[in-house]
Amino acid sequence: MQPQNPNENQRVHVWVQGRVQGVGFRAHVEFFAAQSGVSGWARNVGADTVEVVAEGTPAQIALLLEAVRRGPRMARVDDVRVEEEPVSGQFVGFDIKRSI
Repeated sequence: MQPQNPNENQRVHVWVQGRVQGVGFRAHVEFFAAQSGVSGWARNVGADTVEVVAEGTPAQIALLLEAVRRGPRMARVDDVRVEEEPVSGQFVGFDIKRSI
């Protein structure tokens, strides 16, 4: 990720693979997003992936990514892929979306 102004929002698109379904992973992400003030969403994709889109300051995003990499107690995170995207400002709060 590119260094940014600490007050300027950024947007990340994250895919987390491993034992991340049936272990409260999306709720874990939602909790840490609310705690850090990040907006966006999380959803299950396939059998072993959670997808997250989040917007916030670089410090907020860093806290969320730390929580994503750690996961809840029963999870096993095997891989985390993070891509930056243009900020949209479209989110209000953080939601758990329907699985695809």
